[in-house]
Amino acid sequence: MKPSFFDTVVIGSGPGGEGAAMKLAKEGQRVAVVERYVEVGGGATHWGTIPSKALRHNVKRMMEFNTSPLFREVTEPRRLSFPQVLRSAQSVIQSQVGIRSSYYSRNDVPVVQGQARFLDANTLEVEAGRGRKRLLKADHFLIATGSRPYRPEDVDFNHPRVRDADTILTLDYTPRSITIYGAGVVGSEYASIFRGLGVKVDLVNTRDRLLSFLDDEISDALSYHLREHGVLIRHNEAYERVEPCADGVILHLASGKRVKSDILLWCNGRTGNTQDMGLEALGIEPNSRGQIEVNADYQTAVPHIYAVGDVIGYPSLASAAYDQGRFAASHIVHGESEARLRDDIPTGIYTIPEISSVGKTERELTEAKVPYEVGHAFFKDIARAQISGQTVGMLKLLFHVETLEILGIHCFGDQAAEIVHIGQAIMAQKGDANNLRYFFQTTFNYPTMAEAYRVAALNGYNRLG
Repeated sequence: MKPSFFDTVVIGSGPGGEGAAMKLAKEGQRVAVVERYVEVGGGATHWGTIPSKALRHNVKRMMEFNTSPLFREVTEPRRLSFPQVLRSAQSVIQSQVGIRSSYYSRNDVPVVQGQARFLDANTLEVEAGRGRKRLLKADHFLIATGSRPYRPEDVDFNHPRVRDADTILTLDYTPRSITIYGAGVVGSEYASIFRGLGVKVDLVNTRDRLLSFLDDEISDALSYHLREHGVLIRHNEAYERVEPCADGVILHLASGKRVKSDILLWCNGRTGNTQDMGLEALGIEPNSRGQIEVNADYQTAVPHIYAVGDVIGYPSLASAAYDQGRFAASHIVHGESEARLRDDIPTGIYTIPEISSVGKTERELTEAKVPYEVGHAFFKDIARAQISGQTVGMLKLLFHVETLEILGIHCFGDQAAEIVHIGQAIMAQKGDANNLRYFFQTTFNYPTMAEAYRVAALNGYNRLG
């Protein structure tokens, strides 16, 4: 079999693979992308980021309609089914696939469909099914194969009432009740989505608080509002076994509790997609969760083979994966990566209401003995929030009491993932440019959600006496 030769072969067309492939192509390299799925986009487009956020958006719009006093004057509340909101998400997915496909064609990057396996450190075999194979040789390789939901062997995921974050997207009815095991980002987001559809939700958390990496005040606010919407949260629980039945699923917990519901959604952990790739023979040993260890430049144990995105673990964000792909590509071409850009990656969590943060939490600053102060702006006091009816939430600024340097930004409420970027831009400035004074010495459009920065900055500054 005659091989095809490239400068770099990228394995996976999700955000990390796409970011690397586009950067390398723009730098003049001959690049190929291997994708095992029939369409490009990876898990972020087909099973993760895009479908769940599209689901959440339409559920949130329905909730806004049903709680609006103005609309109640002219019509009754409306209900959408889970299949209805899924269909809307599918249209977004197909639009994304079309856009992402055009990137590869415009930049002359061939996409080879099939399962990739290393034959040696410079040769990749791509199995496309029905005995069809293709050999690709390259000087460099970049692994961006993403992750999949972790599946314990003692849980029967073949049962139609037991789902994970991928297979929930094939559910063709709206359950009356659902138990979500795992209260991380994915579990919390789906708890919001299903409760918004009127489904009874039990959210089982293996830890003592929701999303413990968040600022405590934000985590507490999320717990409060999920409970206010009717989500039952069970902390410090661990499963003992899962018992699927004809009429539901019983989750047996180590504490002795038995939780029965129509559907069980397993959201406890992810596994890197590194199986059957021939990595071990090269000296690249994925850990127990299928993740690959890399250095600061995203090189694996074999220096000309790189890895980025979910397959390397934290932070497991589509936005971070895209940047990691570009950083690795820079190192491939120039021998150095833009590591400084990895600092202060924003987190966006699309619960209802949504959450976003960047920088340090109060807990981290306290443990580091950094003298800081807090500024708040509560959305109920912001004119734009009152106009839109989205008055739940707040913007929270953490800043150094002496230099006024912005140390952390935490937002809970409508458009939080958009609002945080204003503060992120100031945090990225160096020296006196990164300063609380910017927010009350500049003019914000009125009424906007952005003016919450001015309110929060003045609130915090006034605390200094």
